[in-house]
Amino acid sequence: MGNGAKAAQKRERNAKDAKKGPTSQKASNAAQMSIICSTCRQTFFVTTKPPQLLEHAQNKHGKGLADCFPSFA
Repeated sequence: MGNGAKAAQKRERNAKDAKKGPTSQKASNAAQMSIICSTCRQTFFVTTKPPQLLEHAQNKHGKGLADCFPSFA
């Protein structure tokens, strides 16, 4: 058995263990968008901090944090 045959066998073994096709993070990112503005229904990541949410509420709607995000406040 030559080196070419060994390389072909190794490629076959590695192909079985390799992932099948490209993976996307789009679905996992969509699942993390759980904070929703009650006024405009814009979604925010679950890791969004209160100052960013307050900035959205004041700049977009002229309201407070509790008005736009009642479940968060």
